Amino acid sequence: MKFGIDRLLAEQELKGALEGRRVSLVAHPASVTADLTHSLDALVAAGINVTSAFGPQHGLKGDKQDNMVETQDEIDPVYNIPVYSLYGEVRRPTAEMMASADVFLFDLQDLGCRIYTFVTTLLYLLEEAARHGKQVWVLDRPNPAGRPVEGTLLIAGQESFVGAAPMPMRHGLTMGEMGQWFIAHFGLDVEYRVITMHDWLPEAGPRTRMGGFGWPEDRIWINPSPNAASLNMARAYAGTVMLEGTTLSEGRGTTRPLEVLFGAPDIDANAILAEMTRMAPEWLAGCALRECWFTPTFHKHAGELCSALIIHADGGFYHHDSFRPWRLQALAFKAIRQLYPDYPIWRDFPYEYEFDRLAIDVINGGPALREWVDDPAAGPADLDALADQDEARWRSEIADILLY
Repeated sequence: MKFGIDRLLAEQELKGALEGRRVSLVAHPASVTADLTHSLDALVAAGINVTSAFGPQHGLKGDKQDNMVETQDEIDPVYNIPVYSLYGEVRRPTAEMMASADVFLFDLQDLGCRIYTFVTTLLYLLEEAARHGKQVWVLDRPNPAGRPVEGTLLIAGQESFVGAAPMPMRHGLTMGEMGQWFIAHFGLDVEYRVITMHDWLPEAGPRTRMGGFGWPEDRIWINPSPNAASLNMARAYAGTVMLEGTTLSEGRGTTRPLEVLFGAPDIDANAILAEMTRMAPEWLAGCALRECWFTPTFHKHAGELCSALIIHADGGFYHHDSFRPWRLQALAFKAIRQLYPDYPIWRDFPYEYEFDRLAIDVINGGPALREWVDDPAAGPADLDALADQDEARWRSEIADILLY
C-alpha cells in the first residue's frame, strides 16, 4: 500500500501541481516515507520548493515529553528554512507563518482519538488557510485504531485544544477525512485536497497483506509523540488518555506509558479488576488485562511502587469488534470509586491551557463521565445509554465523507 506522502513523491501529476509554488510541511518524527526517509528530506530531494516547516505538540523532532512543554521556533540547520512551532507562543498559525508558503502539506500520523492535539492543529490550519487564501493538502495516513467509534460527543461550550468540535473520543476517521468533516461542519471556504492512500483496508484483519485492523502490517510503527510507542498504545489510548486527568499513573516514567489501565501505590489492582468484572464483564472484552507493578522514574508517583493493570490489545488477545477502551477505562474509575469511595481520583491542575475546568472534563468534552463515576446510583447501563446515542449520531454524520 502507499501512504499519501509516497503517492505524492511517486506520481508526477501530483508533484507537478506543486511546481512554481512555495510549499510548507506540517510534520513530526512519524512523518516518513515507506523507506523511512523523513518527509521533509524526501520532499526537498524530489525538487519541491519547501520554504517552511511546522511542528505540532511535542515538536518537529518529537522531543518534548509532556503536556504544556512548549517548543520554540527555529531555523532548520540543513535547509535554512524557518521551522515554526504550533505548540509554543501560539497554537494557531499567525499571519506571518501563513505568508511563508502557498500550499501547506499536512503529514501527521494520528491515533484516531479526539484528544490527540494534531486533530485541533488541522482545524486551526484549515481556518487560517481559509482566512489567508492558502491551499491545504492532507497527505493521508492510517487511523491505527480503524473505524470503531466510541464515547460521548463533546458538548457546546467545552471546546479546547484537546476538543475542537462535537466529536466522540474515538472518531474512526483518517486526518484526510477529518479535514473534510471540519470544512463541512464549520462551513470553511478553503482550497483543500486529500492525497489518499492506496489500498488501505481499515477493517482488514492481520492475516491479510494490508491488514492489521487499521494499521498495515507492511509498515513499521514510529512514535508520533514520545509516549505513543506501540500499536497497543494507539488502540488503548482513547481510554488511557483519561488517566492524564487523574491522580492515577498512566505509566509515564516507565517503558509502557498509556498502555496501563491505572497505577498507584495505594490501591489493589486485582481487587479493582474483580470489581470491574462483577459490574460489567462485557466491557472487558477484546483484550487481556494483566496485573503488573512499576516504579515510575518521573511524573506521578515517581519512586513509588505502583500496583497496576496493563492492557494487551494485541496478538491473539485483541478482538477488534469488541474492544472498547473508553468504556474499559471508565469502568476502572467506577470500580476504584466503589472500592475506595474517598479516593481522590480527579486531578485539579492546568491541562492543555485550560485553567478553570477539571482536566477530566476537558478530556471528555464535558462532565458526564466524571459525574457517572461519582454517582453511586449510576451503573454501566446509564453510561451506555449516553454513549450509544452519541455514537450512532456520529456514525450517521460521517457516513458520506469516508474515503476508504
